[in-house]
Amino acid sequence: MAIMQIIVMPRVPEGISISPFVAEIHKYLQAQKLPHQLHDMGTLVEGKTSELLTLARKLHEIPFRKGVQRVYTIIHLDDRRDKKVSLGDKVKSVRQKMKKDNL
Repeated sequence: MAIMQIIVMPRVPEGISISPFVAEIHKYLQAQKLPHQLHDMGTLVEGKTSELLTLARKLHEIPFRKGVQRVYTIIHLDDRRDKKVSLGDKVKSVRQKMKKDNL
């Protein structure tokens, strides 16, 4: 499995919140039933690489369907094939190391 971080930023006039667009994106993600996690700077999604790349295109289109004329999307893809990874594994690993080192 791969992990993708995606940031979809509708370019809207100053003073207009993008949170309704983010909410719409997360409704779509929930319907897809892929493991995902919203954080302050974007969204993490776990899945097969091909699924994630297709999903990125679909998420990018959501603001356009709501009338936005410009969307800026950033994608980071961690496609690790030497071992199985899941959302949260990296955080768990760091916390274990901190606990071990009393940090």
